[in-house]
Amino acid sequence: MEKEHQIFGIRAIIEAIQAGTTIDKVYIQKEASGELMKDLMKVMKRANVNFSYVPVEKLNKLTPNNHQGAVASISPISFFDLETLIETVIENGKKPLFLILDQISDARNFGAIIRTAECTGVNGIIIQKSGSAPVNGDTVKTSAGAVFNIPICKVEHIKDAIFLLQGSGIKTVAATEKTDDTIYNVDLKEGVAIIMGSEDRGVNPSVLKIVDEKAKLPMFGTIGSLNVSVACGAFLYEAVRQRS
Repeated sequence: MEKEHQIFGIRAIIEAIQAGTTIDKVYIQKEASGELMKDLMKVMKRANVNFSYVPVEKLNKLTPNNHQGAVASISPISFFDLETLIETVIENGKKPLFLILDQISDARNFGAIIRTAECTGVNGIIIQKSGSAPVNGDTVKTSAGAVFNIPICKVEHIKDAIFLLQGSGIKTVAATEKTDDTIYNVDLKEGVAIIMGSEDRGVNPSVLKIVDEKAKLPMFGTIGSLNVSVACGAFLYEAVRQRS
């Protein structure tokens, strides 16, 4: 975490949140206590800020300064409201192309996906507030700056985003090996949102139950899976091919 993208100290973080600073995540020392820490927890919950408990060694690695048991990462971007973004895309007469990332946690994978999404004309990327990779220096660098050119929306739950998209007439397609259909047999010409799963477990089973269609990439080697950013590129460029 770059120093210009972090805040340390309980009071400083409280003031930043109250001032409307876009906080990506707050790291709290395990078993931290005290009235000021209680105040921070109240402010974070009220503002719906993502946080996690970590060992003090993690905080000491993030900053050598007196962090008082709390370090926050500042997002270099502002996040978009999903409902407003959907309405804007549809009103502009475009055939929507959205990308949903189901708790992809590696910042470099996230950045690579953002770069490909920007190159393929994706209208917006949707991530979940908890369990997703932060928008940090690694993300910005790997995206080659594309993170500043494409709307990113944070939602409470991926399933809520899917229901909202479906209610707007946008088909949802999950990338998963748990299907017989390849991506080449799925219609991506109309409004669609492609869902990519996390690096370790893929798309959440509860998400797979509510999507409109599932699709996989054909695999001919002995290795049974691709890096998620590579797989995402293959899905997005198939959408480009079909729409050309």
